[in-house]
Amino acid sequence: MNKAELITYLADKVGITKKQSEDTIENFVDVVISTLQAGGEVTIAGFGSFMAKTRQGRTGVNPQRPTEKIQIPSVTVPKFKAGKSLKDALKNSKTAPTEPAS
Repeated sequence: MNKAELITYLADKVGITKKQSEDTIENFVDVVISTLQAGGEVTIAGFGSFMAKTRQGRTGVNPQRPTEKIQIPSVTVPKFKAGKSLKDALKNSKTAPTEPAS
């Protein structure tokens, strides 16, 4: 599902306009981004948590010249940790395939 499909689905499901749905999604994304930039964490109970982690710098290899070592700087990256309800929902959705009717 892409963003446009999500906007349409949310508008139909909740009974709001597509513009309201788009604004809601845009505002949610803005809140998550600004909270992570400020060093915070966004937790939605049962769904999961968005957080920012710092990946330590390390020494790597230049792919164009494998003998050359390069220093890769540390960087802050977004992380998502799924909540228990989301994990359980996905575990339970994998049912055994049914046999075709004869």
